[in-house]
Amino acid sequence: MLEDECASAEVNDMDVMARLAAAVCGRRAKWLVVGFWIAVMALAYPLSAKLMGAQDNDAASWLPGDAESTRVVELQQEAFATGDRLPAIVVYERSGGITADDTAVAAAQTAEIGALDNVPDEVVGPIPSEDGEALQVIAEIDPGEGGWFEIGEVVDEMTEIIGDTPDGLSAYVTGPAGVAADFAEAFEGIDTTLLYSAMAVVIVILLLSYRSPVMWLFPVISAFVALTIAQAVVYLLAEYAGVTVNAQTAGILLVLVFGASTDYALLIVARYREELRRHEDRHEAMAFGLRRASPAIIASAATVAVGMLCLLAAQMNSTRGMGPVLAIGVVAGVLVMLTLLPALLVLVGRWVFWPVKPRYGSAEPTETGFWARIGQ
Repeated sequence: MLEDECASAEVNDMDVMARLAAAVCGRRAKWLVVGFWIAVMALAYPLSAKLMGAQDNDAASWLPGDAESTRVVELQQEAFATGDRLPAIVVYERSGGITADDTAVAAAQTAEIGALDNVPDEVVGPIPSEDGEALQVIAEIDPGEGGWFEIGEVVDEMTEIIGDTPDGLSAYVTGPAGVAADFAEAFEGIDTTLLYSAMAVVIVILLLSYRSPVMWLFPVISAFVALTIAQAVVYLLAEYAGVTVNAQTAGILLVLVFGASTDYALLIVARYREELRRHEDRHEAMAFGLRRASPAIIASAATVAVGMLCLLAAQMNSTRGMGPVLAIGVVAGVLVMLTLLPALLVLVGRWVFWPVKPRYGSAEPTETGFWARIGQ
């Protein structure tokens, strides 16, 4: 009796998966799926582009939330900055003492700094030091939508302004804004580098796996869509839900989405290619292949997502914020790969596997050969 109930439950589950698979890759449904994801991309892409500006890369984002050092950073920000603004401190120094000409030059340059677009308030200084060998100028920088990378550009403008000083007078831009500019320079282009590197690795793997000059394109397109959706959702969480997102988290999200999505794509395409030899209709072949592959993919994605959410128990702000961000990346990857990728594949047909197209009724090559003998 128990065996009959288990068998019936399994059949019902398979029926559900079959209906879902048919709803994704049917003759008409595939167009609706592709159109749906195009519409989602139109909404998500502008939001994903704002993720860099929403990153929180100050010291507090890398520290435990209840640590004394975190509180010190917060007090410093409250004392020297307003909102997202950061103070840039310009220091002039001359061994032997600041001259009247030095003070005049510093005052003129202070006026130029105050005229910059990202310096909304009056600049303080120049303030002489007690020993008379230095001057200090304090200017608050409003990064706007550009985040800390915008701060780096403003600091570069300040550095250019103070570059013309009398002989013997040294000038530097320091303070929280100067530190942020150094970080921005260190991380500049890292997202692009990671994206291109991850894409290159994925393309090589897909070329070796499918031995087709065309097939690799569709998993990569789907992975890029998944990444864009994930970045858009993460941006909304960072902006409105207080989730901490920094450069480290954004970089790991990129690599994780591409890696996980590629894994799911390999399994889906392998099952689809098998079914193309058994079914003349490619829509039917994808429906069977997707029904066979999706339970394992969903189980894998759920395991990884739940594991990532365990990071919420971490004390480090950066690590704790990484949990929901990476879980969102995995969920976005599995949703896109189980819907958009199958729709794209049935849309283009068998030729995508050129030069070795799986023809209906042909023998399955994995049943013979070296690896088949190893398996046996």
